[in-house]
Amino acid sequence: MVVPLRDIRVVELCTVASGPYCGMLLADLGADVVKVEQPGTGDTMRHWPPITDGFSDNFASLNRNKRSVALDLKDPEDNARARRLIAQADVVIENSRPGVMAKLGLGYDTVSAEQPRLVYASISAFGQTGPRAREGGFDLTIQAMSGIISVTGEPGGAPVKCGVPISDFATGLYAALAVVGALREVDRSGRGTHIDVSMLGSSLAIAALQVSEYFGKGDDPAKLGSAHPRNAPYQVFAASDGHFAMAAGNDKLWQATCTALDRPDLAQDGRFASTASRAQHQDELRALLEAQFARHTTTELIALFEQAGVPCAPVNSYSQALADQQVDHMKWVSELDLPGGRTTRTFGSPLRFGGEAPKIRRRPPALGEHNAEVLAELGEG
Repeated sequence: MVVPLRDIRVVELCTVASGPYCGMLLADLGADVVKVEQPGTGDTMRHWPPITDGFSDNFASLNRNKRSVALDLKDPEDNARARRLIAQADVVIENSRPGVMAKLGLGYDTVSAEQPRLVYASISAFGQTGPRAREGGFDLTIQAMSGIISVTGEPGGAPVKCGVPISDFATGLYAALAVVGALREVDRSGRGTHIDVSMLGSSLAIAALQVSEYFGKGDDPAKLGSAHPRNAPYQVFAASDGHFAMAAGNDKLWQATCTALDRPDLAQDGRFASTASRAQHQDELRALLEAQFARHTTTELIALFEQAGVPCAPVNSYSQALADQQVDHMKWVSELDLPGGRTTRTFGSPLRFGGEAPKIRRRPPALGEHNAEVLAELGEG
């Protein structure tokens, strides 16, 4: 089994989503992630429902494969312990507002003087410098500010956020990628670095198509519901008993769609002769297709398009998505033990190395569960 980060120690000084997600991604790859939490309260997400037998499933979903140490960073003795812990680490992840770690004596300039190979990743709403650096932000506000909300939802509808906290998790992914890249540089040069990862920057970066549309045309991208600005038919359609998604994303698939529906008239219609013209006339095309789809169920239409080789899918709930045969085949869902003896389920790593998935080596920790163990490694006790 490939465990790429098995010799790497990470100190995670984070709460809620972006930072803990980054830490979990590194832990899944084998890193020893020591999560430093405030005594008594811990990571805010520990208190998020659903909570069963005193433990949050939300917290569990982002904190497997970690050890927890409860340290009050404002207490001189605990702060000194954190300094010693960082001195033995390869990576630090923190997601406080810029300047907070420096005030605690745990900023990059201070700790890197003692550990020049240290990779130090700072996650924040807007970045470590600039006019907004000291401002806070949450997934909702960053989705709004970055433009994500402006292209989400139905045309003419009220602003809605993406249902998944995409700004939080995209930022965690960027941070994990940056950490792995920086560790490679440490191997080459022996020098660590300070990584600045912002939620606003990450949210704009994953919107590469929308940003490039604005740069290319000078117009703001518009919300299109499930439709695509440059492709059709490529959206969610209504059938007699619900909705399904169908993506005839090129001319060959469009011809296959027309053949499957026995609609040579659509294949010959000049409005739909190319990808660009279909996108330009997609409202008309949708009306024509849905008039025919209304005579069939979603199951019938999905079977028809699958046979024709046209990508299509049901609009699943999460219970339906997790029950899909491909999820079962890939063994993505695992049982997860929790403190107190309860067992839940979790979605594990989607990665495979040589056909094997990263293992869940440790259940999510109770607050401060590993204090004695970690402090002993620092020479205490």
